[in-house]
Amino acid sequence: MSDLQTGELVALATALLWTLSSLAWTSAGKRIGALAVSFLRLLVACALMIAYGRVVRHLWLPTDADARTWLLLGTSGFFGFFLCDICLFKSMLLLGPRLTLLLFSLSPPITAIISWAFTDDELALRHWIAMGITLAGVVWVVAEQPGTDEPLLPPGHRWRGVMLGVLAAIANAVGYVFSKQGIGEYDAVAATLIRASVALPAYVVLITVWRRWPAMFAASRDLKAVGILTLGAMVGPFAGVALSLVALRYAPAGIVATLIGTMPVLILPLSVLLYHEKVSLRAVGGAVVAVAGVAMLML
Repeated sequence: MSDLQTGELVALATALLWTLSSLAWTSAGKRIGALAVSFLRLLVACALMIAYGRVVRHLWLPTDADARTWLLLGTSGFFGFFLCDICLFKSMLLLGPRLTLLLFSLSPPITAIISWAFTDDELALRHWIAMGITLAGVVWVVAEQPGTDEPLLPPGHRWRGVMLGVLAAIANAVGYVFSKQGIGEYDAVAATLIRASVALPAYVVLITVWRRWPAMFAASRDLKAVGILTLGAMVGPFAGVALSLVALRYAPAGIVATLIGTMPVLILPLSVLLYHEKVSLRAVGGAVVAVAGVAMLML
């Protein structure tokens, strides 16, 4: 198996883990809110990663990383763990999940373009075609969802939501590119801890400015939500993000972002199994198209 195929398989595993974690975020978010979930999940994930470092690497913190690694991965964490999530959650409040996820599907091609323009990532024509096919399937599935919970808002608010959704896609893409440059041969879990440790202070500032600390403390006392959140942190920010960095080590950032971007398709069977949702032929067709694109990428 080539390095590229290894990276692609790891990226698909990452997509599956993040799909599972999204179910946990949704469940916990209904109880304590999106900002609390975003902040507390990073705290839990950091605790898990610190424990990993002590047991496996015999280091509490990633003090063995050089300044360049801290700069690149820290920048990635600010864009990916903080700016992206804040814009994404706010966009969901303004537009609802369907349109926000549709806008977020712009992240893979943006990643590929930024990576191609500013790094040494090279993409063959078939990679561009395969990414287009995969994205077409994902967009087809997401766009079909009814989104009955979308609020009716004035046009100005709607455009604000669209801008935030696009900004989330761009921030996510920038985060991928910086991660690609910073990971090198460094331990993936320690690299994720660097990213999270830079994002956390940004959350602290935001929560302080918004005066949301009482809500954060109240959320931390909801034991059921914290339990669900901890499970999500284990498969998402801990295992999932670490695997995404491993994938970036072996495959171009655009391909990794595209494969991870299949999450809206992967969640379809889980929605049927757990929530007994009805899946239309259009959704099934979009899934088939996305899988065909993934297969083309991995050939």
